[in-house]
Amino acid sequence: MSDTFVAQPRTFAGFDPKRVLPGFEHLRRFWDPAQEVVTVKILPGEFYVSTQEEMISTVLGSCVSACVRDTRRRIGGMNHFMLPEPASTERDSWGSTVGRAARYGNDAMEQLINSILKAGGRRDDLEVKIFGGGRVLQTMTDIGQRNIAFVQRYIATENLKLCAADVGDIYPRHVHFFPVSGKVRVRQLRATHDTQLADREKRYLKRLENDPIKGEVELF
Repeated sequence: MSDTFVAQPRTFAGFDPKRVLPGFEHLRRFWDPAQEVVTVKILPGEFYVSTQEEMISTVLGSCVSACVRDTRRRIGGMNHFMLPEPASTERDSWGSTVGRAARYGNDAMEQLINSILKAGGRRDDLEVKIFGGGRVLQTMTDIGQRNIAFVQRYIATENLKLCAADVGDIYPRHVHFFPVSGKVRVRQLRATHDTQLADREKRYLKRLENDPIKGEVELF
């Protein structure tokens, strides 16, 4: 069944386009008839935060998504990130790899958490669920495991509550997150999805390698 995209602002059950948080207006939304909910799809390098009834969807291979939610105020969001390989001149330097990777990981996590706090969330009431990190790029280093190690370390260091995880293994995942309820649905994808997903992640990885290292995101 094909997606029915929302061409004009419309109000569906539990969703009001006027309540979309600032900074997220550009993301595409469509009505998912199976789930009967407005859905936002995020791609590698993106994140989304919501305060109303809708679903956030993404497909993960080596990448990791963290679903973060304020359980009291029912504000939640999801990111989608891949930690980059080191540049060719750094391939023998594990320290350079970790430093470069951590900066991108911090960027993804801090932007998501900061946006939830800006929307009215409280850090003490946050819970985290993590997904992805499969080894779908068989010919390359295990980026998925590096992603998993990073996000687990970040959660422990920041003293956040990890309440669910489905990470590792070799298969891609389709993740649906409902930020108001906190419910997550995960579907394992068949091997036929691997090639297309791996090609997309390779292209994204190449773009990260060619970009300058981003600075840290300032917390508020």
